[in-house]
Amino acid sequence: MSNSDALAYVSFPALLEALKAGGEDTRLRLLAVLGEAELTVSDLTEIMGQSQPRISRHLKLLAEAGLLERHREASWIFYRRTNEGPLARVAARFLDLIDPADSVLVRDRERLEAVRAARGAAAQAYFAAHAREWDEIRRLHVPEAAVEAAVRSALAGAPLRALLDLGTGTGRMLELFAGDIERGLGLDLSPEMLAVARTHLEQAGIRHCLLRQGDAYAVPAPRDSFDTVIVHQVLHYLDDAGRALQEAARVLKPGGRLLVVDFAPHDFEFLREAHAHRRLGFAREAVEGWLAQAGLVPERFETLAPDAGRDQGLTVSLWLARDPRPAAGIEGAGAARTRAGAADREVA
Repeated sequence: MSNSDALAYVSFPALLEALKAGGEDTRLRLLAVLGEAELTVSDLTEIMGQSQPRISRHLKLLAEAGLLERHREASWIFYRRTNEGPLARVAARFLDLIDPADSVLVRDRERLEAVRAARGAAAQAYFAAHAREWDEIRRLHVPEAAVEAAVRSALAGAPLRALLDLGTGTGRMLELFAGDIERGLGLDLSPEMLAVARTHLEQAGIRHCLLRQGDAYAVPAPRDSFDTVIVHQVLHYLDDAGRALQEAARVLKPGGRLLVVDFAPHDFEFLREAHAHRRLGFAREAVEGWLAQAGLVPERFETLAPDAGRDQGLTVSLWLARDPRPAAGIEGAGAARTRAGAADREVA
């Protein structure tokens, strides 16, 4: 528990409501299972073995008491246990007092794993159905391992702390940097891709990264929310790349960094028709111009060309830019987590 959390008190009425909400067997079980994963009402009815109206009523009471957070993703609503602030301590304290080997909790965890397995199978089926298309593109440029190494190199030397992966896709960038950040947010318009990303992060045991459905032109986060923003192989799908970079710059903290990874100009016209690419790559000057218009200072440019022996292929370009405002002094971890929690709640 951080010092800032220790100084954050709950009002008498709020604590009373939290105690009332958590003081019921199904709701206590819900708090336990929703600390393990973000789940829908449908998931929870299967785990709890109760009707949807009953589960929905319990979720409503827990959410109103501040013990749960909810967010909409297409036609689904996901729930998770509140994990920041004084009410998060209340929920955690409930569960700290319960024997983790209790038969009720063990049974719920077993059902949770079954739900996760089914959800993972559906996500992987979607991934497999599109794997041929993605492999076709990957064969045109340097191996992903080389691109990821360049991404890590570009962002080395400064703390990442709060990371936004804009157009997260499979969630690979969040997975790549999970060990370096305090919190992460992956944003994508596709519920199917978010399902793939959610499966990957759960399998990797990553719990401090959220996934949300959202538009690159309207990031659901307040200004100055993130130390780092990554836009990895996203711009070529967009009609207005410059506008997306302006939005990415909006949510950067003072001194924050924006990394763009995309293709250099090319003439593979089939990518428009077969893979919905709007733009056939970007010139260095074009992206640097958009970054400057967004108020950022370009700092680094790098290209990764395909293998020398290949007649033709895609060159991957990386642009790194920084918010020129003076960065705040190194803040205490407690203060960082408090602000991170506020940003997460606004996003949720």
